[in-house]
Amino acid sequence: MAAHKLLLDDVFEEPYALIAIHCSEEAYKMAFMLNKFLELRLERKRQDVLFLREGAEVSFPLFQYHLEAQDKTYYLVGNKCKYATASTVNFGGLFTEATAEKTATTFLLPELKKVDFFLKIESDQEDFQQKKTLSKINEIKEVISSYIVDNETIKTNNNLIFH
Repeated sequence: MAAHKLLLDDVFEEPYALIAIHCSEEAYKMAFMLNKFLELRLERKRQDVLFLREGAEVSFPLFQYHLEAQDKTYYLVGNKCKYATASTVNFGGLFTEATAEKTATTFLLPELKKVDFFLKIESDQEDFQQKKTLSKINEIKEVISSYIVDNETIKTNNNLIFH
């Protein structure tokens, strides 16, 4: 009997462009500014991007807009999430237990820790008009900087699947 082998390298990946945005504003305000400058209609999804990290559930805000005429989907997602972890410390006595709460920060893409937001543009078209989109984002006065991320440098690509 012949053995069959499945290769995971053949998994279909949707082509996308990823823009990193450095901005200290809240996610809803960033979405509002992108809607205004890029003429989009980003809306907050009911379900954020959720992960389990160190026993705690962390969530990253997610906004989406699908442009059917051009078959493009825009996603705005936060890169940073602060969460609290509680630990019990025993000092050896009967009533000497204390609960310590520690705040930790986790990242959607840990290799790009300084980035605040990512704008992911999925499209079947070869031309994403990346330079034009980038220049419009840089016109926003609250944006410190933005740039195109090379998809080959991202080790945690699975974190960018939002379906």
